Amino acid sequence: MGAASAAALVVPGCSRGRSDEPAPAGPAKFVTGNAGGVYAVYGAGLSKLVSEVTGVPMTPVQTDGSVENLKMLAAGTADIGFSLSDSALDAWDGAPGTAFASGPLRYTALARTYDNYVHVVVPTASDITVVEHLEGKRVSIGPKNSGTRVVAERILSVAGKTGVKVSPLYYDLETAVKALKDGLKNPKTGIDALIWSGGLPTKPILDLQSTIGFKLVNIGNAAQKLASKRFGGYVLSSIPPSIYQLAASVPTLAVPNYLLARRGLSDSWAWWTLNTMFRRQADLMAIHPEAGSLDARSAIATMPIPLHPAAERWYRNNHI
Repeated sequence: MGAASAAALVVPGCSRGRSDEPAPAGPAKFVTGNAGGVYAVYGAGLSKLVSEVTGVPMTPVQTDGSVENLKMLAAGTADIGFSLSDSALDAWDGAPGTAFASGPLRYTALARTYDNYVHVVVPTASDITVVEHLEGKRVSIGPKNSGTRVVAERILSVAGKTGVKVSPLYYDLETAVKALKDGLKNPKTGIDALIWSGGLPTKPILDLQSTIGFKLVNIGNAAQKLASKRFGGYVLSSIPPSIYQLAASVPTLAVPNYLLARRGLSDSWAWWTLNTMFRRQADLMAIHPEAGSLDARSAIATMPIPLHPAAERWYRNNHI
């Protein structure tokens, strides 16, 4: 599909806003996250739909997650990508003591999409019930360039009276799940727990219920401390029991997700990506249920990261 045919396209379900936006002039790269995680599943699905709508390829690329994505967007080596809000704010501020301490990074925003939830996962048979019990344990805290690592290290640093020290492993999600299973047979090579920040449900974690079984550790006290320190980055929440077939809800920390774009991304790519997210939302929900969390009224809440000009136009034309 060329620019002329894309310009005439009427997007399914589109009752307001422009439908004559020109097609992008060339391909785009969408940086997502770990295999099996929501970023990777959601990003691949959205890329496929946007490619179908525009006739121009948008290629999803799996990464370590937020930190890597932000650096790629700022360097212009990726066009669009997901990030957790806390990592995005760290990068925007060039926050000391973070992966972005060398200076602020710049990018624009398309939308606030859905919230991640911090999972501290242990086997059902484990005697670990609170974060403090992780002291000295082998714990996967996410890949080194991930947003999971950022929030995991912060949780451990504020837990208890002086923080909790673990033997950290920087595993991707699928490796961490495998290592958690192995830990029951060989504690020296496996892990005792994994920390993950992801949407609901995160399928590789859900699948553990049909093998070793798992439970989620209550991080309520640490979550309260972080939420009070970082307005806009963290929100007190809980994981409903029905999500993972648990006995009760588990207090935890929610972290908003942003869909971001490199500075200078064409209006066409920004507009068509955002328009597809909303107009093909039902199709995206069939790919992952977290797509149902997208709401135009909250999607604009990406401050202090400015909306891309084409995103501003989309929201304005749709009376948001």
